[in-house]
Amino acid sequence: MSIKFIDGSVTAPKGFTASGLHCGIRKNKSKRDLALIYCEKPCAAAAVYTTNLVKSAPILVTQNNLKNGTAQAVICNSGNANTCNSDGIEVAERTCELLAKELNIDPKDIIVASTGVIGQKLPLEPIANTIPELVSRLSANGATDAADAIMTTDTMKKEFAVEIEIDGKPIRIGGIAKGSGMIHPNMATMLCFVTTDAAISSDMLRIAVKEAADKSFNMVSVDGDTSTNDTLSVMASALAGNKEITAENDDYNIFVEALTELCRKLARKMAKDGEGATKLLVAKVSGAKSENDARGVAKTVVCSSLLKAAMFGADANWGRVLCAIGYSGCDVDINKVDVSFKSKTGRVDVCKNGAGIDFSEETAKNVLVEDEIDIIIELNDGVGTAEAYGCDLTYEYVRINGDYRT
Repeated sequence: MSIKFIDGSVTAPKGFTASGLHCGIRKNKSKRDLALIYCEKPCAAAAVYTTNLVKSAPILVTQNNLKNGTAQAVICNSGNANTCNSDGIEVAERTCELLAKELNIDPKDIIVASTGVIGQKLPLEPIANTIPELVSRLSANGATDAADAIMTTDTMKKEFAVEIEIDGKPIRIGGIAKGSGMIHPNMATMLCFVTTDAAISSDMLRIAVKEAADKSFNMVSVDGDTSTNDTLSVMASALAGNKEITAENDDYNIFVEALTELCRKLARKMAKDGEGATKLLVAKVSGAKSENDARGVAKTVVCSSLLKAAMFGADANWGRVLCAIGYSGCDVDINKVDVSFKSKTGRVDVCKNGAGIDFSEETAKNVLVEDEIDIIIELNDGVGTAEAYGCDLTYEYVRINGDYRT
């Protein structure tokens, strides 16, 4: 199967338009803070959400709206998470009603999301006043504005699109995402909105979204904090004209592989854009007794604050990798573990069979000063593999989060 990355994002698939603008939630008038994605027809839709017991009001409203498996629009604000507010559900529901009236669609066919500061009331007036203009700006070229409008402490937009072939038809999948801090998904403050023109039932879409999330966003950690607002949603317009995917067959496998690859691309970019980060860390685990063990080891390694600090300092302190593996809770024979560090500069092997080996500190430093580091872990005990994505821990992370609210 060929997965081709193409220009664009959520408006690359047939039937979708998008827009983004400043409505007034954020004080900085040059920063867009309200995004809209719209499809010309109702779509099959599915989503996965944060596992945090504290969930934002928009998540609760979206969960209710998606019970019928259909959606036609996504609206998302940044600057305010609409979480832990007495009127949060009312504001989220009213947002859906106002947008539905402007688009002439059912309010239940709207995915609503928010991101930003927790515990501050979200004013409805700026959103209500701006919805008509937001709708009027919808266009096939509006995806980048939407990607910008959902950002908070992100320093770069996160948007990609892929094209595959199913049933002889070209199928496109596009996505925008935000996330920089408070990232430790099961699900991460992570939001991702995906569109596709594939014909796929909502039941199959639910399975596909969960499978893709488990191999991408749920393998990211910036700081170990699981957000209250995390949402990954997918809308499928069926306008590509393929035979509808209604079972876990070959067409489904092609679709979910492409969706997973798109989500991995967004997840990597999210990790690299971690708050204050200077480096992307990718833990690549092979030889595990099971895929679950591989995933557990990879995720634990990128979560280690000590390792993240060592990577910031370009210090090949491989003992911190072994230490993290040791407390991962996974079925690992530590005496079989090999560890290497790799970047575009080269590779340095630092551990063999659970013990240190001689290596050049100068070579290691040259490898670790790069902005993308692979931590290669061979467990030599099976065929399970996994990747996890993280970043280094820097002084800047503390500065950003020391005064984030004030």
